[in-house]
Amino acid sequence: MHTLLPVVLALCTAFANALATVLQRMAALSVPSTQGLRLGLLRDLAHRPVWLGGMVAVIVSAVCQAAALATGPLTIVQPLFVLELPFALVIASLISRSALPRPAWAAVAAVVVGLGVGLAAADPTGNRTHVPLDRWVITLPVCAGVVALLISVGLRRPHGRTRAACLGLATAISYALTAALMKQSMHTLDLEGIGAFLTAWQTYGFAIAGTAALFLLGHALQSGPLVASQPAITLGDALVSLTLGVVLYEERIRTGWWLAPELIGLALIATGAVALARLPLAASLVAPPAPSAPPEDRPRRM
Repeated sequence: MHTLLPVVLALCTAFANALATVLQRMAALSVPSTQGLRLGLLRDLAHRPVWLGGMVAVIVSAVCQAAALATGPLTIVQPLFVLELPFALVIASLISRSALPRPAWAAVAAVVVGLGVGLAAADPTGNRTHVPLDRWVITLPVCAGVVALLISVGLRRPHGRTRAACLGLATAISYALTAALMKQSMHTLDLEGIGAFLTAWQTYGFAIAGTAALFLLGHALQSGPLVASQPAITLGDALVSLTLGVVLYEERIRTGWWLAPELIGLALIATGAVALARLPLAASLVAPPAPSAPPEDRPRRM
């Protein structure tokens, strides 16, 4: 089956991303919090070995993602990353040596089943290797503008769910744009060689977008509970990537009555993701919120 390789690579990417998220969250909770975006945050995090371990996982994830995007459509590869949240919870439970409760496994099942139903109904097809420049000219400013708006709205809110969700969604858009740019540069590498890859503007575009995504991720994880940031990152990445796959790469998904099972799959994924992120383990991963945190920062109990 021609989609098997990109699917396997995408699953490896999701697992590496989950490991990176857990390690980066641990590091983010160990440095001073700020009200604004602080460039020094990355410098402080770089002194934490656990953050460096997370960066190694990010590199592994990037390699697997690049290979997946080079061999499969964006509309198949990126939605599989919703499995990052279940993977993250399992990894976090192993680190904290606490077993996941039965409701957590039910939520994991909801995410997996929802993903299967959604992808089976959508049946993504197409794998264009080149995107005309006029499409990038429209897409890049739109994505940048929405990210800027989300950052502005998020920074106007105190630490808590709204701020974390806004920065999480900004992170998701940045990740999706990174994937879209990476896909074309990988095809350039495959078709024209390393010289063309190093001179293609998309190569530097995905490097910039990826760096921005990592920067925003650190602040999103620090800005509020995981119940707000992680679903926004996971679901936002999948949905925006699906949109970019259709708009940029002319990938196709089934419409008409197929929209009903697609929406059912999406609802299952959303329900499972939120249920997982509301778990006490997910809400803090390795540390509880500071005692002085606003009420909206405190995770709700099941």
